[in-house]
Amino acid sequence: MSNTTALRPSLGVEVTDVENLLDEALINRCVEALKWRGVLLVRGADLDDEAQLAFSRRLGEVVALAGQEIFKVSLDPSVNPAAEYLKGTFHWHLDGTTDEVPVKATTLTARHVAMVGGGTEFASTYAAYEALSEQDRKRYEDLRVVHSIEAAQRLVYPDPTEEQLAMWRALPSHEKSLVWKRRDGRRSLVIGATADHIVGMDPAESRAILDELLEWSTQERFRYTHDWQVGDLVVWDNTGILHRALHYDASSQRTMHRTTIVGDEAFA
Repeated sequence: MSNTTALRPSLGVEVTDVENLLDEALINRCVEALKWRGVLLVRGADLDDEAQLAFSRRLGEVVALAGQEIFKVSLDPSVNPAAEYLKGTFHWHLDGTTDEVPVKATTLTARHVAMVGGGTEFASTYAAYEALSEQDRKRYEDLRVVHSIEAAQRLVYPDPTEEQLAMWRALPSHEKSLVWKRRDGRRSLVIGATADHIVGMDPAESRAILDELLEWSTQERFRYTHDWQVGDLVVWDNTGILHRALHYDASSQRTMHRTTIVGDEAFA
C-alpha cells in the first residue's frame, strides 16, 4: 500500500512504498495529487522508456516532441540537437504559453545527474494567487498579457543577432489573461519567461508588474526544489506550476527523459 507525504506546505507530494505504478487505484491517487498538489515525486522509480510511456499514457495522450514521445533533456548537442535552446529552461516558465491550449503535465525521469547543480525548482501559481490580497486580485483580474518565444529567449541572448530575431519572431505570440479562471473554479497566474508585456500598459509599468508577480510567485513558501537522484520520477501540472532547471555544466552529462501530456483546457 503506497503512502504520500507533502513535499512543501503549498505544493508537492511524495509517493512511497510503490509496488506497481500502473495500479488503477494508485493512478487515480496520482491524478488527484497532481490536481491539488501540483508536483508528484516517486524516488527511485527506475522506469525505463517503455514503463515511463505506459505510466504517462494513464495520465493522458502523450505529445511527440520533434517526432519523439521520449524527449531527452540534455545540454549535450550529441544527445539533443536543441541543446542550445534548452538554456532557456534556466528561467522560470510554463510550457505552451504561446499555444491556445497548454500541455497538461510533464514527466521527467533522471538517467544521469550532475555532480554540481542541475536541480529543478517548482513554484505554484495557484498558491501564489490565493495568497494575494483582495486589492491585488482586483488589480490583476482584467489584465491581459502577450506571451512570446522572443521574450523568453532574450533572457538567454540579450543582444540577439538579426537571424535569431527573425527565427523568434517567425513563431506566433499569444495574448491571454494574466489570471486564468479555470473551469473547476480555481484561479492561477499565467506568468514566467514568455510574458512579454501587459496589453495597453506603459512598458516600464508592465515590466514592473510582471517582475513583481514572478518574484511573489516564486518565493520560498510557494516553492519546492528537487535534488535529483538517478531513477527519480517527477510529474508536474504544467498549467499552474512554474518550473526551472538550476544551472549545471554542459559537460556534466545530466540527462532527463521527458514525456509531455496533451492539454485539455484552453487559456482564458
